[in-house]
Amino acid sequence: QVQLVESGGGLVQAGGSLRLSCAASGRTFSSCFMGWFRQAPGKDRQFVATITWSDGSTYYADSVKGRFTISRDNAKNTVYLEMNSLKPEDTAVYYCARSRTEVPNPRTRLSYDYWGQGIQVTVSS
Repeated sequence: QVQLVESGGGLVQAGGSLRLSCAASGRTFSSCFMGWFRQAPGKDRQFVATITWSDGSTYYADSVKGRFTISRDNAKNTVYLEMNSLKPEDTAVYYCARSRTEVPNPRTRLSYDYWGQGIQVTVSS
C-alpha cells in the first residue's frame, strides 16, 4: 500500500510563490512517476508536472512551464512542486499521485493509481 500526504498549500497573492511537498510511504518503484495534478471548481483534474524516481526526468504542462519546478528527494521519499509567478488561474486543489510502473504516457491521470488527499492553493488577484 502507498500513502501520499501533501503539504504546503495556502493563500498567496498573484506573483507570489509556494512550495508543495508530497511525502510518500509504502512501495515506491524506481520506474514509477510521481506527478502533480490540479482540479479547479467545475473543471476536470488536469496534469501539472511529473518526475521519475530513478533519473529525475521531468515533464510539465505548457501552462506552468517556466514557472513551476518539480523535484524529488529520494532519501526522504518526498516530491516537491515549487510554484513561482503564481496567477489567479493557478487556484485549485493540487493532488500528488504515483503512477503504475513503466507507463507510456505519464501526463494522463489514467496512468496513476495512488493519490493524495489534495491540498488547496488559492491565488488572489
